[in-house]
Amino acid sequence: MHETGLTPAPTVPPATAMEALRSIPWLGAVASATMERLAGHAMVIRLPRGAQIFDQAEIPTFAQFLLGGSIELLAVRGEEETLVELVRPVDALLPAAVLGALPYLVRARVREDAVLLLVQAEAFRAAVAADQALCLAMLACQSTQFRRQMKLAKAIRLRSAEERVGGFLLALAEAQPGTGEIRLPLEKRQIASQLGMTRETLSRTLPAMPDRGLRVVGDKLFVDDIATARAAFPYDPLIDGRDPISPLSSSGDSQ
Repeated sequence: MHETGLTPAPTVPPATAMEALRSIPWLGAVASATMERLAGHAMVIRLPRGAQIFDQAEIPTFAQFLLGGSIELLAVRGEEETLVELVRPVDALLPAAVLGALPYLVRARVREDAVLLLVQAEAFRAAVAADQALCLAMLACQSTQFRRQMKLAKAIRLRSAEERVGGFLLALAEAQPGTGEIRLPLEKRQIASQLGMTRETLSRTLPAMPDRGLRVVGDKLFVDDIATARAAFPYDPLIDGRDPISPLSSSGDSQ
């Protein structure tokens, strides 16, 4: 599934909460006074790989924005963990739970060293209720996240295992054009989980990839023929890629 529409993370990690808020592009229309209030209830933290951010069933105490690194969202049953999504910057972590003061449905753990902005949940909810631009920004964020999950659901239901695996590998190749050797971003069991299949199904599917211009050896992807891969796994904008977070303009109220 081809990855496009990602909001780039800040080149230099922000040092203060205000800098962090201003680095989130889709909060650009939020009033300065609101940003200052949020900054007064916020902090920037850095967490290493493997750190658990929250567990499922916890009630959010912070609104959390990922500014750097990556976060695994994991469904948990007993000792079993299943990857639901790999979150990349810039994005909010499960804002629906924060806004509704509802329990998290999944566990969040740092995949790659992460930079996070934390805003106290109660102060964040009050700001969303009071500031239309912030409300519209969070609506856009949640809409984008919903569309992302809907695209994944469509891929799982409409595409064969080979098509899902090929699309995932092609997205990695197209994200690093001209690179013949790419390290897989996840363990194979996690890739299988994210693509809605078992580890065994993934293993049976990978041997077909060399005929499609892609080879996986160990934890590395080798791009032998990108044109063949694109022909085998054509891009579908209603399934592939990621939509940007684009808030509505509040200027429409005066029209």
